[in-house]
Amino acid sequence: MHRAARTILIVIIAGVIFFGQHWYSYVTNKTSPYDESGIELNSMMPAPIRKWGCDKLHATFANALPPKGCQADDGKSWM
Repeated sequence: MHRAARTILIVIIAGVIFFGQHWYSYVTNKTSPYDESGIELNSMMPAPIRKWGCDKLHATFANALPPKGCQADDGKSWM
């Protein structure tokens, strides 16, 4: 039983590391704010983490329209 629990825990930790690294590389990228998988990961983050990611993207791409998850209520400005 302990072996199964340990295996499940390792898989969960590996998933968090993999998706967390992909999300972080998306919000700190210098090429485009419109990477589909990055947008989806950022949209699923809790509000404070998503806000930080959107602030990083906005600092890099100030003149671009915000991607999904970083839009204000009007849909055209950054949150």
